[in-house]
Amino acid sequence: MNALSASHWVSAFARFLSAERQLSPYTVRNYLTELRRIASLLPEVSRWEEVQYNQLQGALAKLHRRGLSPRSLSLSLSAQKQFFNFLLREDAIHSNPAKLLSAPKQAKPLPKNMDTDSVSHLLEIEVTDAISARDKAIMELFYSSGLRLAELAALDLEHLDLCQAQVRVLGKGAKERLLPVGSVAIAAIKVWLDYRQQIACEDNALFVSAKGRRLAHRSIQARLAYWGQQQVIAGRVHPHKLRHSFATHMLESSGDLRAVQELLGHANLATTQIYTSLDFQHLAQVYDRAHPHAKKDK
Repeated sequence: MNALSASHWVSAFARFLSAERQLSPYTVRNYLTELRRIASLLPEVSRWEEVQYNQLQGALAKLHRRGLSPRSLSLSLSAQKQFFNFLLREDAIHSNPAKLLSAPKQAKPLPKNMDTDSVSHLLEIEVTDAISARDKAIMELFYSSGLRLAELAALDLEHLDLCQAQVRVLGKGAKERLLPVGSVAIAAIKVWLDYRQQIACEDNALFVSAKGRRLAHRSIQARLAYWGQQQVIAGRVHPHKLRHSFATHMLESSGDLRAVQELLGHANLATTQIYTSLDFQHLAQVYDRAHPHAKKDK
């Protein structure tokens, strides 16, 4: 594309993004970079007003073949759609040739887990007061039972049965499930409950602040991050990481995908498969061991 013939609209688009859309200079620069890249792939076109859908599609395909990541392709697509919408607004074109373009799906990043040694080190905190006792109990329960952040924050005293070593949680879709609690977590919770009795609590929340208020989600996240730093754990420690570590370690030990699905409260087995980073080979091995019709005649 001839740079001189294209520069007028690109400059006008940049002013529009900065003045009217009030986008950051960084975003504007990225959009302009993507437009220049697309223009370089359309040598047969002399003006933006002449660009057709199939030409843009071909340019995206070229970028894909060159190994551009899905994220970069999505950025290019966003720049094109917004630019041609701008030209449409300015009556420079009659329809947006980029409207029907679609970028390849981005792979959903899998959550990272900690190995068993890292979890053990994280939980080896010395209990010296109510706060450290509470935080240790919280982390032990996360790892023991694989709770979601919202599930743990919503726990009341009556949801916990220390004698039966189980906890009742309300998960997504208001679905209730009963989860086992390990002996180490039970011991940590008992220590915390002794401290809790000395706090004037506002309600029956299992985990409360020093002022007796139910712990907010952000407070729980902040405390886990704090202990991750104190214990020098690689990467940021957060509730989902402990939940994922629980699921991964359970699966590695048992190979029982269905049981892990129940413990996590997943409605679909496919969710558990993605969540626990299972590969097909491992699934096939579990299937071959467990399914009565999987074994071949010898």
